[in-house]
Amino acid sequence: MTTNPSKHPAQRFNGAENYVATDDLKLAVNAALQLQRPLLIKGEPGTGKTMLAEEVATALNRPLLQWHIKSTTKAQQGLYEYDAVSRLRDSQLGDERVKDIHNYIVKGVLWQAFTADQQVVLLIDEIDKADIEFPNDLLRELDRMEFYVYETRELVKAIHRPLVIITSNNEKELPDAFLRRCFFHYIKFPDKETMQAIVNVHFPHLKEELLNHAMQVFFRLRDINGLKKKPSTSELIDWLKLLLAEDIPADALHSTDHQMSLPPLHGALLKNEQDVHLFERLMSMARTHR
Repeated sequence: MTTNPSKHPAQRFNGAENYVATDDLKLAVNAALQLQRPLLIKGEPGTGKTMLAEEVATALNRPLLQWHIKSTTKAQQGLYEYDAVSRLRDSQLGDERVKDIHNYIVKGVLWQAFTADQQVVLLIDEIDKADIEFPNDLLRELDRMEFYVYETRELVKAIHRPLVIITSNNEKELPDAFLRRCFFHYIKFPDKETMQAIVNVHFPHLKEELLNHAMQVFFRLRDINGLKKKPSTSELIDWLKLLLAEDIPADALHSTDHQMSLPPLHGALLKNEQDVHLFERLMSMARTHR
């Protein structure tokens, strides 16, 4: 059994060297720290939600524990699992381990976070992938920072309340009771100025002409109505990496409203055939009306 959660000395997240955080985002992280509530982060895929937890942990000099949620993930797995199958097998083999049930309790990521020697950053990534009951099943544990292990009759309480960062891609609506316990922040898609700052972090020596043309192509694609999947920040970074690796000249990216063409290595930006066909139709229409 562990002691009651202690209040960690006040800290502030002032940004990170490898992550461009807006003032609003920094305020949200610090509000969650101050309120000692989970920080729920939403935004388009590829806007840096998962990376935020990594950079916050680095900036605050705290360990990072990650729980990546799948459609089959159950809340209980984050607490612990009892391996009854292994215990039965060991009993049939006469293994002495069967006398101690603790040998068959597998600690989940929440247990690890609660019993860590120092405050940790706990990432619950893509919570909306799980069953709709998943968030409700964690209400008590995240609120009271404790849970009961029935097999060992043990109450596990957090020594240090972790900073919990929860990400969602908005695939499912989250329950109101869960939302009430969180501090919420939506990461808006970066404007051109913020995007340029993000690119500069990854490619500090990128030629200005290539950057300008690449940004024009990228935002032109995002502005197309009807795209099934708009290219994201992470896809822009991947595309620029490929352009540099293949030594694509800046003028190969140049296009106008009257002279549109599929950008080189467009597979890094357009991820399905419907969007490629849509772009090709728009090019054809542009040439027809020229």
